[in-house]
Amino acid sequence: MPLLKSGDDGNMVADRAHFDLTLESADSERQKPWPSGIYAKTLYKKQDFRAVLISMEAGARMKEHHVDGTSSVQMLRGHIRYSAEGQTYDLEAMSLLTVGASIKHDVEAIAPSVFLLTISWPANQQLLAMQHRGYGT
Repeated sequence: MPLLKSGDDGNMVADRAHFDLTLESADSERQKPWPSGIYAKTLYKKQDFRAVLISMEAGARMKEHHVDGTSSVQMLRGHIRYSAEGQTYDLEAMSLLTVGASIKHDVEAIAPSVFLLTISWPANQQLLAMQHRGYGT
C-alpha cells in the first residue's frame, strides 16, 4: 500500500500513485466486520478527482444518494445491482458503468463484491452552483 501525504485540505500531495487493487482488496477483508456490511477506502483524492475502493458483503445496500461529479463504477469482483432513474444495471466482474453528475442511485450487493468508484469532481464554482439534492432525498 502506498503511503501518500495529504495536504491541509485532505488532498493528496503526489501527482501520481500506483495501487495494487488485489492487495487493497485483501486489506479491506482484514478490516471486517464492516459497519452495515460496507467498507470504503479513498485511495486517491485531488481537488478534481477521487478514486475509492468499495467492498460490500452480500445483501448490503447503499441507500439512494448522488455524487456531484461524473463517476464510474468498475467491477473487480462479485455482483451488484445499481439502480438509477428507473433503470437497473446488474454489474459483475470486468464491467464498467459511467454515470453523469448528480444522478440519484442506490446500490445493492447480490454477492460479496469489490468495485472501484472514480469521480471527476467539479470545480468549486460549479459545485457551489449545483442544486444539491442531499443524501437519500
